[in-house]
Amino acid sequence: MPTPIILDCDPGHDDVFAIWLAAGHPEIDLRAITTVGGNGQLGQTTYNARVVTELAGITGVPISPGADGPLLRGLTPAGGVHGENALGGPELPVPSLAADPRTAIELIRDTLDRAEQEVTIVATGPLTNIAMFVRAHPDRLSRVREVVWMGGSTERGNITPYAEFNSWSDPEAAAIVLASGLPFTMIGLNVTHQALATPDVLARIGAIGNRTAAFGVELLSFLNAAYDKDQGMPAGPLHDPVAVALVAVPGVVTTVRTRLDIELHGTETAGATSVDLLGNLKRPPNADVGTGIDVPEFWRMIEAAIRTLA
Repeated sequence: MPTPIILDCDPGHDDVFAIWLAAGHPEIDLRAITTVGGNGQLGQTTYNARVVTELAGITGVPISPGADGPLLRGLTPAGGVHGENALGGPELPVPSLAADPRTAIELIRDTLDRAEQEVTIVATGPLTNIAMFVRAHPDRLSRVREVVWMGGSTERGNITPYAEFNSWSDPEAAAIVLASGLPFTMIGLNVTHQALATPDVLARIGAIGNRTAAFGVELLSFLNAAYDKDQGMPAGPLHDPVAVALVAVPGVVTTVRTRLDIELHGTETAGATSVDLLGNLKRPPNADVGTGIDVPEFWRMIEAAIRTLA
């Protein structure tokens, strides 16, 4: 039976592919999309989710906006990578698909209440919405199978030397979710930086021939140019769909059970993810942390999903 998921995201080029993989993979049942301020302002990330969902022919999946910024900090969008509208590159069509009138927290609650089994939350942006849900509805947490988050790193960061963007944007939210007792999996930069959108990848996606693929190639071309300029990576990483891939086919990403803590303070370390792989701190394990990925299989999953879309 496909795994029901709620996708909490901040589109963002890589979030788009997370949406498409979730909608197009037979082992995933995408029940809802919630958006958060992150890669762009909330209004833009919600607009982008509506655009790419409609463009791909995805129907019956409600989209609700959530938090417009972090719990305690100001929002700093990732315009240097994703562009001013958070989805630079292609011209964005005006969507006819409207956002759901419910808030993200209400949509998460209702989706859990209506589900016949536990639901997995896949989060590919700052964890603000999920932290707010944890605080608002502690009685519903038993209906969540797990939280799978694209964020953090076992190594270095990408927004500061130590912190990855999603964790740095709202470390307090990440700490709240991690402390909630919900089963938690972190897929960090150490894994996603292996999933590079090489010229061969772009050619294979382009050869699919549908409008989703054509739009996707435009997105990846912009993303690669941005990564080349910003980080000297001519083939940029596609972070967010790796979290979806793990839920769809658990073996595509390897994980270890270990201790994870979120740094909340420090001029250069706020948002850093402390992953105690060697057990030096003698603290009990509290998370599964990604360590590797089957890259060829990951890209086959992306291609197969896009083939099912418009």
